[in-house]
Amino acid sequence: MIFGSIINNDTKLSSVGLVYKHYGLELIVKELQLDQKHPDAHQLFLAVYKNFIEAVDAIDNGINQYDTDQPPRYVNNTSLAHRIGRLNLDWIEPDQASSKEDEAFHRAMELAGSEFLECVRFHAKSWLPARSIVMECLAQRHVVDSSGEIMKLSKQCPWKLHIFALEEEMTIDPPIKYVLYQAVSVSPDRFESRKALPFSWRGLEKEKLSEESSIPGCVFVHMSGFIGANRTYEGALAMARASLIA
Repeated sequence: MIFGSIINNDTKLSSVGLVYKHYGLELIVKELQLDQKHPDAHQLFLAVYKNFIEAVDAIDNGINQYDTDQPPRYVNNTSLAHRIGRLNLDWIEPDQASSKEDEAFHRAMELAGSEFLECVRFHAKSWLPARSIVMECLAQRHVVDSSGEIMKLSKQCPWKLHIFALEEEMTIDPPIKYVLYQAVSVSPDRFESRKALPFSWRGLEKEKLSEESSIPGCVFVHMSGFIGANRTYEGALAMARASLIA
């Protein structure tokens, strides 16, 4: 397997990434009882690297998560690295014997191993089926609206995990602006919508919103314009279409 050509080369592989490069696929197929040639195995191999292993590689190699000199807005000590770090012997512990260090190391191994397997299982049982649903919905987007910028979610699932990657893979242009039921953000880690619902609708509810939008059955639009609701599918679609040209 040519690892470097299929995984982001911007993040140098640490010892963890190198181990995963050679044994990750084997571990995944063993845990899920798949054949290595199964297409899901390759997809899961990439997803687990991107969503679990790469962060460990980056931290080990001193790579900042963001290209900025500004200090973070808040402290986050909940990462895997921090959780493992807290298992180390505290300097105030009276017993600093090597056997105690070995015990801490084995606790760290159990923690990292269990979280790795949880990641594998999540991507196999939840992430992958959701990806298939979003892919099918994207393929049907022109049936929903001729613009191709409105997607109807056929089944409730975590679509945000997939829409950005699939837009790139499926070369979708123009990009999706609305998923029935909400506006699409500009990127997976941002709150700002690509095209928020009209300003004049925001914060309104029911009759006032229906009157302002000239669309019956409106329920509400969030103050930020990232989400709105209507009592019917037809009404929700009308809200999305009107927002698209607003």
